[in-house]
Amino acid sequence: MEEVQPGNIMILLSGILVGVAFGFVLQRGRYCSNSAFRDIIFINDYTLFRTYLLALLIAILGANLLEDLGFMGDGLRRQAFAPVANIIGGYLFGMGIVLAGGCGSGVLYRIGEGLVAALFASLGFVIGIVTTTKGVLSPVYKLLRGYKVEIGGSGSPALWDLFGGDSVKWIVIAIVSVILAIVVIKGKPFGKGPAKGYSWSLTGLLMGLVMILAWWASVYYGGQARGLSFTGPTSDFFLAIITGNSQAPSDPMFDFWGIFTATWSALYIIGVPLGAYLSAKGLGEFKLKAPGANELMTVFGGGLLMGFGAATAGG
Repeated sequence: MEEVQPGNIMILLSGILVGVAFGFVLQRGRYCSNSAFRDIIFINDYTLFRTYLLALLIAILGANLLEDLGFMGDGLRRQAFAPVANIIGGYLFGMGIVLAGGCGSGVLYRIGEGLVAALFASLGFVIGIVTTTKGVLSPVYKLLRGYKVEIGGSGSPALWDLFGGDSVKWIVIAIVSVILAIVVIKGKPFGKGPAKGYSWSLTGLLMGLVMILAWWASVYYGGQARGLSFTGPTSDFFLAIITGNSQAPSDPMFDFWGIFTATWSALYIIGVPLGAYLSAKGLGEFKLKAPGANELMTVFGGGLLMGFGAATAGG
C-alpha cells in the first residue's frame, strides 16, 4: 500500500471538479458505452459508437502527446497483457452491463438523473469489484490475471510494441488515428444537434478533452497518471467512505484532515453524479424514478457481474 500523504483543498477540488465536468458531459450527451455498442447490433445505429471513437481519438493523441512532453510524470500506466483475464472478464462485463442497464460510468451518472435502479447497479458494481479483488473471489481473480504475455520485451505492451517499439510509436498512432477519423467523419460531425443536450460529436469532443484534463490533473494533483477509469476508483471511493481508507495497493493516497484517506481518482467518483444532476436539473430532466423490486434485483445482479468482469479484465 502506498505511503499516505497530507491532502489539501486543491487535491480534493481538482478531483471532484473533473468528475463534475465528466458527469455533466455524459448526461448532456446521453452517452453510455452499453448503448454505443448495443445500438450497432440491434438497430444498426453507429451514432453513439462514433461518439466513443471521437473521444478515443482525442484521448490517444492527447495522452501520448502529454507523455512525450513530460507532463505524465513516470508515464502512462499501461496494464499487463493478460489475455485470458481480458477475454473472460470482458465477456462477463458485457453481460453485466446489459443486465445493469449501463456501464460503470453510465450507471454512475444516471444516479444524478434520479434513477434508483442506477444506484442499485452501482452498489452491485462496487461489491463485485471489492469481492473480486479483495474478497472471496480473489483466488479466481489472481488465477485469471496470473497468465501474462510479454510483447517486445514489455510486460505492459502498447500496440506499437507489436511493430518495433517506441521507434514506430507515432507511426502506429497516426495510422490508428486516420482509421478512427474516417469512421467519425462518415457520421458528418458538428452538424445540427438535438433540441436538448449535446450532439454526438460535441459529446465525443468534450469527453476526449475531459479525459486529457483528467490525466494531467491526476499527475499534477494526485501524483500518478490515472485518467478516467471507473473500476479501481469506484472501489477506492466506497472503501474510503465505508472504512475511511481507499486501501489502494499502488496509487498515492492522501489523508484529508483525518476524516478519510483516499486516492485522487476516488474523488472524481463524487463529482460524476453531481455533474449529471446539475445538467439534468438545467434541462428539466431530473426525476426520482424507482422501478419494481424484480428490476432492482436484476440491475443489482448485473452490477455484481459487471464488477467481477471489470476487475478481472483490468478496467
